[in-house]
Amino acid sequence: MTVNELNTRDQAGAPAVTGERADLLEMLAKHRNFLRFTTRDLTDEQAGLRTTVSELCLGGLIKHVTAVERTWMDFILNGPSAMGDFTAMTEADWARRTDDFRLLPGETLTGVLADYAEVARRTDDLVATLPDLGVTRPLPKAPWFESGAQWSARRVLMHIIAETAQHAGHADIIRESLDGAKSMG
Repeated sequence: MTVNELNTRDQAGAPAVTGERADLLEMLAKHRNFLRFTTRDLTDEQAGLRTTVSELCLGGLIKHVTAVERTWMDFILNGPSAMGDFTAMTEADWARRTDDFRLLPGETLTGVLADYAEVARRTDDLVATLPDLGVTRPLPKAPWFESGAQWSARRVLMHIIAETAQHAGHADIIRESLDGAKSMG
């Protein structure tokens, strides 16, 4: 990527990118839009409703995906210290973590969507300006990560895309259960 490409901004204000970076950002944008679209025309109360047996609600899914994307971008920049040691978390830590999946008193759908948009801008800027998508970091301690494993920035981006797509699917089911509206079809 040339200096001119980095200095040129697209219509959304993000640095213009090409090639692999453009492909990754396009796929991430597609799934972000699907996820956001599930919340169209909802009240805060509706965005906080659980419509299935799971704990998930639409506002909570937006909050969760926002927190995940923010944390993984911090990981790319700062390594595993950005995430902490999951093996040291207490039951109280895990209980607080469930708040990422709900709209709490005082939170609004508008607010969580604005936070998501800000995190998305930060991610897009980082992807456009990171010198090397192949840079790796050791993963934090967690029961679900292989000890000593490392992920590249590229792998992290693919994980964020997969996570966003998965939760967009969850959101579509929740929205259809709420009022019959669908994201597609």
